[in-house]
Amino acid sequence: MNAELLPIQQLQRLDGAGTGTRWRASGNDPFFEVVLPPAGLQGGWYWLEIGFEVLRGRIHGPALYPDYGRGYVVEAERLWMPLADARKGRHTVRRLVRLAADVSALRFDPTIVPSEFQILGFSLTRVGKLDAARAMFGELWARGKRMALLRRTVLDLLAGPRRMAYHLYNDYVSVVTATDVSDYEVWVDFYDDCSDEGIALAVESLPELRSSPCFSVIVPTYNTDSRWLCACIESVRAQTYPNWELCIADDASPDPAVWALIEDYVASDPRIKAVRRTENGHIAAASNSALSLATGSHIALLDHDDALHPLALAWCAVELDRNPRWRMLFTDEDKIDVHGKRSDPYFKSDWNPDLFLSQNCVCHLGIYARDLIEEIGGFRQGFDGAQDWDLTLRATERLDADQIGHVPKVLYHWRMIEGSTAMAPGEKSYAHFAAMRAIQDHFDRTGTPATVEEMPGYSGYYHIAHAIPEPQPRVSLLIPTRDRVDLLRQCVDSILQRTAYRNYEIVIVDNGSVEPDTLDYFKRITRQSNVRVLAYDAPFNYSKINNFGAEHSEGEIIGLLNNDVEVISPHWLTEMVSHANRIEIGVVGAMLYYPNDTIQHAGVVLGIGGVAGHSYVGMPRGYPGDKHRAGLVQSVSAVTAACALVRRSVFEEVGGLDEELVVAFNDVDFCIRVREAGYRNLWTPFAELYHHESATRGYENTHEKIERFKREERFMKSRWGRALAQDPYYNVNFSLTSAPFTLAYPPRAQLQYVAAADNC
Repeated sequence: MNAELLPIQQLQRLDGAGTGTRWRASGNDPFFEVVLPPAGLQGGWYWLEIGFEVLRGRIHGPALYPDYGRGYVVEAERLWMPLADARKGRHTVRRLVRLAADVSALRFDPTIVPSEFQILGFSLTRVGKLDAARAMFGELWARGKRMALLRRTVLDLLAGPRRMAYHLYNDYVSVVTATDVSDYEVWVDFYDDCSDEGIALAVESLPELRSSPCFSVIVPTYNTDSRWLCACIESVRAQTYPNWELCIADDASPDPAVWALIEDYVASDPRIKAVRRTENGHIAAASNSALSLATGSHIALLDHDDALHPLALAWCAVELDRNPRWRMLFTDEDKIDVHGKRSDPYFKSDWNPDLFLSQNCVCHLGIYARDLIEEIGGFRQGFDGAQDWDLTLRATERLDADQIGHVPKVLYHWRMIEGSTAMAPGEKSYAHFAAMRAIQDHFDRTGTPATVEEMPGYSGYYHIAHAIPEPQPRVSLLIPTRDRVDLLRQCVDSILQRTAYRNYEIVIVDNGSVEPDTLDYFKRITRQSNVRVLAYDAPFNYSKINNFGAEHSEGEIIGLLNNDVEVISPHWLTEMVSHANRIEIGVVGAMLYYPNDTIQHAGVVLGIGGVAGHSYVGMPRGYPGDKHRAGLVQSVSAVTAACALVRRSVFEEVGGLDEELVVAFNDVDFCIRVREAGYRNLWTPFAELYHHESATRGYENTHEKIERFKREERFMKSRWGRALAQDPYYNVNFSLTSAPFTLAYPPRAQLQYVAAADNC
């Protein structure tokens, strides 16, 4: 049958020529309803044929969702089409699909990324079992591995035709769409409109300003290729915000064409100032020379071969107007190649002090109040290559956290050319060592007992080792348990045998164990001087059990541990204590892996899946994460209580875990309350453990457990709705419905701005 498609969600009908209606898919969940006969469709085999013409963007991951009478609720019943990534032009899908039962309704999802397209045809043709088997066998044969196919077919024929059909279909559908939909090129095309109309709409959308700060854009230059220096200057002249001045310092370039070009610009635009140094002093000295020309209220830093987004200063002016306490701000950034193609966006966390000590996550575009820059004495010579990092360290020492702003928009473009750090971050090794000295100087100035350690194989990333006072703080490791002595023994033995930190006690909180092996283990293990067992005889409540354990423990630091974790790094507790002991830090979490060496926990993002979700779940051990964040210490909103440390004083200040939350989200709620009390929660990848998750209590798969989970989910949304909507350590350009750190389609803050002009 040739089917009619009714647009239901995230689909806009557009005018346009062509053989079919033109549609715009605006998000990651557009779908049509397929108009079926009144009786629906019988279960069985069908040929599905779809014709597409992609006009803009791409088609990624089309699928059918059959409704077998339960609604479109079972993701496992989705039927992927083998059109994983179709770009502009015409494409055809001809696919054998199996409807497992009679279908009352059918939904067609054309794509999971934004695009504009026409559907040139959509048909379903019923086919018999024998013809279906012949078609699947033929396609699998054509794909290769023929001997394996023949061997399986012979075995399946002996076992019965039903098993043969099962294996054939499983192999046939194994070629499915790719799951990575983080296509920045598509995202830019749809949400960063660079047309004249897009620019006009973006300017119209900007709120009226109560004040109009003047930005002094500082550009040090040395022997810059005239093409890129011209493009850099033109990106400033293209700003839609008019109140700026451009301050250029030529660091005694040997090429006379550099200064000649600068002089031409100075003569053509009164907002452009320049100074030519008589001797080469390198980038810090040249930046100070440019700084000496500045008269604006704010200083913006721009490299000589990079480009500003045309709305960069406009958006910064808007945010400074909205946030009068800000004395410093930074924006998101990306990279731009010699052809003007943008890539590799860095959608940043809000101000993240610990991440900033490990990686320059502020960088570009950075804007500072001019009086702040004057207070700290501008740029320091001797830190060339890390002069911006050093400047920001000294600036933030004088600021409160609420005086440091983040604008989550890509407003700066690093130029990828030979010799640029945008092309190869490890090229400038001198910058690596300058950054280490700048960070260590920061610790020395602030009296912070910490040292900077290199991370082998990574230039520009660092591990900060915070000192632990003597005598070492006592840590009480609380381990709730009920039987499953195999897990408990593995957990406790791994702590005792593999932990380098010595001043700790293990407090096993027994919630009604009855098995003889468990009770025998309790008797034996408590012969250790630092192991105790507390009896907690009440119905299971994770929060109550841990509060009880904390009340009956001795340590200055409380450690929350599941009985199904296993220590695998000897310095895990040393690392966690070094942070938990810091007065500004609240809860500290660890890197947890599944036993197959994939990531189970690398910090918690608020809002994922409605309440909260773990970052990088299922990624292999050693996975760097977004901009290496899976390998760096950083502030996060929450961590899992499967392995977490917190000072007793903080635990008691916020009242421990909320006992209304019996199983789910008690750790997330606790972390948010700690954050609300003024502390920073922190996650470190340098404390590593295995987590044999849910091995004790099982999964949430009974009616009672599901209802309890939903009740606790409602509790969290009611208490923390606003906090769950925007995690400050995430970014509004990332999705809350797909995997963490994948692009949102559309962004949660609908951004309308344009790409950097590169028109010189």
